[in-house]
Amino acid sequence: MESGEYFESYEDIKIHRLMLEDSARNSAYKEAILNNKHEFMGKVVLDVGAGTGILSVFCAQAGAKIVYAVEASDIYKIAEEIVKENKFENIIKVIHSKVEDAVLPEKVDIIVSEWMGFYLLHESMLDSVIIARDRYLKPGGLMFPESATLYATPCSVPSMNSFWDNVNGVKMSSLGSKLRQQAHQKPLCESLDPEYILSESDTVLWIHLQDVTLEEVKYIESNHIAVARKKGKYEGICLWFSCTFPSKTTEPVELSTEPGEPITHWKQTIIVLPLSLDVEEGSPVAYSLVLKRSSENNRIYNIEVTMLDPSEVEHPEYCLCHMTKCILVRKMFEKYEIENSKK
Repeated sequence: MESGEYFESYEDIKIHRLMLEDSARNSAYKEAILNNKHEFMGKVVLDVGAGTGILSVFCAQAGAKIVYAVEASDIYKIAEEIVKENKFENIIKVIHSKVEDAVLPEKVDIIVSEWMGFYLLHESMLDSVIIARDRYLKPGGLMFPESATLYATPCSVPSMNSFWDNVNGVKMSSLGSKLRQQAHQKPLCESLDPEYILSESDTVLWIHLQDVTLEEVKYIESNHIAVARKKGKYEGICLWFSCTFPSKTTEPVELSTEPGEPITHWKQTIIVLPLSLDVEEGSPVAYSLVLKRSSENNRIYNIEVTMLDPSEVEHPEYCLCHMTKCILVRKMFEKYEIENSKK
C-alpha cells in the first residue's frame, strides 16, 4: 500500500464506523482525557490523524484552548461537520494535510493520536506521531498514549486445525491444510479465546512515546523461551499490544488487546506455523521473532518467526521448563534460599 493509497483507504466511512463501534478503544481515550482535565484545561493540543474528530472533541470537552485536528484523507470533511455538530468550531481547527506537511502556528502542549495498527506497528502511523512530536511538542509536553508494549506467546489456532476435522460430520482436513499454508504467508487477524494461549506472554517491544526514534522501530528482533502451562497444540504465535496513558492524579488508563480483554477492532494477530506440534505442561518452546520494514513499502512490516531447538538456546536464569538442566538450576536456587533463610 503506497502512501496515497493508505490515506485514500481512510476515506471509506466503513473503516471509521468499525473504529467508532470499538467501545473499548473509545472509552479508554475518553477516560484518559477527561480524567486529566487539569492537563488539558487552557492548553494547545494536536490530534495526529484525527479521522472523524472524536478524540479532538474529547480534548475540547476537557477544556483545551485550541485543538489542531490534522487529517490527510477526505474524511476531514466529516470531521468538520462533527465539530460543528458539537459546537466546538471555535476550539477545534480541522487541517486537511499530512502532519508531515502541516504548518502549525504554534507549538503544542499535548499530542493525542490513535496511531496503533494491527500488531501495534502495522501501517507505521507511529512515524507521523514521532515527526509531529519532534516538530511541535513543547519541552515537557504530554503524549496520549504515553507508552505501548507489544507481546507474543505461543498458541493453538483452532480455526486452522480442529474445526476442519469435522464440518457437520464431514472431514475436511485437506482443505484445512491448504488454508494453513496460505495463512503461513499472511498473519491472521482473529479474536483468540484465552484457552488457546499456551504460555505466559513475553515482551517483544516497549515504546516510550516521549523519546522513541524512527530508527528504533525500523527493525525489531527478539528471541524467546516460553514454557507451556498446559497440554496443547503449538500451532502459531499470537501478538497483541497494550497502551498506557499518562496520569499524575489517578490510576493510569490502559487500553489492552490481550485475549480475554474486551474485543477491539484490532483483535489479535496470529502468525500460523507450517506445522502443528504437541506440547505437554512444562515443555519449553523456543522461537525467534523479527519485525522489519518492507523494502517496497515502509508502511508495512514483514514478520518472520523461526522455530528454534530449546536444547540449543540459552534459557532464562530461573526457567520453569521440564528440561533437566533447568530443573537442576531451580533445585540449586531453592537450596540456596533455604540455607539463607536459616541464617
